[in-house]
Amino acid sequence: MPKIPVMRAVAEILASEGVDTAFGCPGAAILPLYQELERHGGIEHLVVRHEEGATHMADGWARTTGNVGVAIGTSGPAGTNMITGLYTAQADSIPILCITGQAASPKLHQEAFQAVDIVAIAKPVTKWAVQVREAAQVPWVFREAFRIARSGRPGPVLIDLPVDVQKQEIEWDSSIDCPLPVPLVTPHQPRVERALDLLLAAERPVILAGGGVVLSEATDQLRELAERLGVPVQVTLMGKGSFPEDHELFAGMAGIQTSQRWANAAFLEADLVLALGARFGDRHTGELEVYRGDRKFIHVDIEPTQLGKVFGPDLGIVSDIGEFLKALLTVVRDRELIADRGVWVKRIGRLKQQLPRRADFDTTPIKAPRVFSEINELFGEDTYFVTAIGLYQIWSGQFQRAHKPRHYQVCGQAGPLGWEIPAAIGVKMAKPHAEVVGIVGDYSFQFLVEELAVAAQYDVPFVLIMLNNTYLGLIRQAERGYDMNYQVDIHYDRRGTDNVKIMNAYGCTGTRVVEPGEIRPSIEWARKEAERTNRPVLVEIMIERTGNAAMGTALDNVVEFEGV
Repeated sequence: MPKIPVMRAVAEILASEGVDTAFGCPGAAILPLYQELERHGGIEHLVVRHEEGATHMADGWARTTGNVGVAIGTSGPAGTNMITGLYTAQADSIPILCITGQAASPKLHQEAFQAVDIVAIAKPVTKWAVQVREAAQVPWVFREAFRIARSGRPGPVLIDLPVDVQKQEIEWDSSIDCPLPVPLVTPHQPRVERALDLLLAAERPVILAGGGVVLSEATDQLRELAERLGVPVQVTLMGKGSFPEDHELFAGMAGIQTSQRWANAAFLEADLVLALGARFGDRHTGELEVYRGDRKFIHVDIEPTQLGKVFGPDLGIVSDIGEFLKALLTVVRDRELIADRGVWVKRIGRLKQQLPRRADFDTTPIKAPRVFSEINELFGEDTYFVTAIGLYQIWSGQFQRAHKPRHYQVCGQAGPLGWEIPAAIGVKMAKPHAEVVGIVGDYSFQFLVEELAVAAQYDVPFVLIMLNNTYLGLIRQAERGYDMNYQVDIHYDRRGTDNVKIMNAYGCTGTRVVEPGEIRPSIEWARKEAERTNRPVLVEIMIERTGNAAMGTALDNVVEFEGV
């Protein structure tokens, strides 16, 4: 078997695992890998301005492709800068691989320059973090890392490579190598039969489609099951896009923040919930006594420890969501079942008509729902959206529509500010011919704003729509419960931060909007400008400073701040 540089084997493995793009920042302790990436030539690399940005780019790429995204950094602070991105990927079950350089093995106990135990730091926020001390192990560790990232509940992994290990040669023949198989998690058939019996016995069932439906590529099976049995479908924030929102059986999104009034009412009338790949997150459930009520719950998840973590379901099933739906549909077909739940479906339709939220405001200052009304009308179902955390994300979940899986991307559990710009870069690199739009807040925009330089350097165009209230809006609203308005006002001078000039500083363009009638033409201009310049374009929309989003502590006590 021929001897080759061990990092050459790594480059070949990355390519064979389907990685065509990597995001990173070279440094002295990772240069042997970069040398082989240059020689390989088949993996495009974007130089980031901050390693956290690299992880979020890999995250956006992974959410879009379904494959493992790759971020690369050197030793010391490069790895510690990746921790937020690893946590974000872990929280949302996103498979990414972070590769870090490390000081030479003999120096690790001597407090060498930029030597830090990144494995110990990363372990709580990864599925697997490992340092490789033997060069001959490197290819197998990389193959195992990809397998672990994809297996069961997907998630992040980290490989730490001492620079002396990177410089060695090993015996390796890539022509007889391939990715490791990922185990398929299938359901226990008696539990599938019991789940169907419970569904058929219910009068007002709903299917709750979580992020697991998207991750398992099971949206077609979900739709077939819903249509065959006439069961309405609700989505979680992570499941948004898994079921078309213009479908008769779409029953909205329940929750205490990102929700619709009519969806909460429908959930509270349901007598059974079939939860598919959902975590029962606290922003969805609110007070558990109200959420659970007297209704029955069937919880299906690929990760066994998710079952019973928040509350014990009436029936728990460990399975890949796609495999569970296939098995359930097989039983439905064998029994020749076609259920009629027209009364229940019509009831939800009436709730939708009776309990809407208004979005057609034409007042100045601009009200946030108007922005999403324009977004819904302007962009088609093939557009990819990314958004992070804040009032703008809550309004997005309440008002914005999504019709396809992987097209509405949100860092749902971790909620790191600054996620949108690097995530949008990752999405656009995965789908270069698709339209990508980031929904951002004025505060989040500035957390990783330096990554605009990456988009400008590599010609990565997308549209940024900013809702700017010059406040830490979500925290200002939370402070109402403490009867204070303290350290959340970030406005200064007459205009505050000139975000359009920030765009200009990075070689990009933008415009500021203050009147509702300017929203549509400004977004239309931005779409054309992004295509013309091949760079990001900002539409900064000045919304009312103290507007509040509807939210509460339980599904039955959500407070509405606007007329309904």
